[in-house]
Amino acid sequence: MSCPFVHEQPIAEGARLIRRVFRIQRILRDRQDPLAQRDSVLIERYRFSHEGIIYLTNLLDPYVKSSTHRSRALTTAQTVCIALRFFVSGTFLYAVGDAENIGKSAVCRSIRKVYLALKHFLGVFVVFPSHLRPQVVKQGFFSIAGFPNVIGTIDCTHIAIKAPPGPNEGDFVNRKGVHSINVQMVCDSMCHITNVEAKWPGSVHDSRIFRESGLCTLFERGAYDGILLGDRGYACRQYFMTPFPDPNPGPRTRYNAALARTRARIEMTFGQIKGRFQCLKSLRVAPDRACDIIVACAVLHNIATIRKERTPVVEVQPDDDLQPVHLDQPSGGAAQDRIVQHYFEY
Repeated sequence: MSCPFVHEQPIAEGARLIRRVFRIQRILRDRQDPLAQRDSVLIERYRFSHEGIIYLTNLLDPYVKSSTHRSRALTTAQTVCIALRFFVSGTFLYAVGDAENIGKSAVCRSIRKVYLALKHFLGVFVVFPSHLRPQVVKQGFFSIAGFPNVIGTIDCTHIAIKAPPGPNEGDFVNRKGVHSINVQMVCDSMCHITNVEAKWPGSVHDSRIFRESGLCTLFERGAYDGILLGDRGYACRQYFMTPFPDPNPGPRTRYNAALARTRARIEMTFGQIKGRFQCLKSLRVAPDRACDIIVACAVLHNIATIRKERTPVVEVQPDDDLQPVHLDQPSGGAAQDRIVQHYFEY
């Protein structure tokens, strides 16, 4: 009687040899290195490519690097990626911590380190009228719809926040009944943010924010050779063109159409920055921290735009169509008429 194991032993040995020859090597990603991913994954998670994240890491390293290497301290790349994931997703801190495999308190510290570090670079990356030459900015705007001498388009957008405690809570309620920060931005024709004012409660009107801004003071002193474009929420000034209210068909209608097409650049910019950084749709933080995060996102947006990182699908922000709170200046009306006469009388 033959043993049943006589034939089974060679078969088992042969199977082991086959597995040894054709063994598939599993490549495990280093969980301590957030950059150990394909570019498509990095862009989806952080809105920056591998090279873009390396650039940010080198830029921010002096401000965010850990002072110790004990207890497995986070690397600069980890700290930057944790903050980017929060800016991109706008989700709860514990969710960011779960995704990055760290605790909630470490997430909070990392985000704060990064947005405070980015504030140091506000004057480097957000420059008025642009990091480009003024003539290049004007030509860029003129090529859109033939509106002359434009060095910026301006508007405000509301960033929702949680209701702050204290007696000033009502100041943050905007006209839609939402607690918010009213943020003024100016952009050039390539959607670079060239000026940002992120400090005003949601109840403050757009025109007051501009009137009390340093940018308005500089324009009043004649510091810039060029004009801003805005909607009817602002007063028309010599250096600030707004639409004509209800014009008859003709030159003024063409002026309004050209102004609207050119001014749409600021709406595109709002759409791009909110598309890149979903946290700007609603910030569950105190107003002062919300303002810092908004400024940090403006700096990141410009870095991404300058480096030509992938642009998200744009959700154009609806026009608030605010009514002006004061009359246009006579000098503004005269400047409007000159532009109509020289560029839209045809």
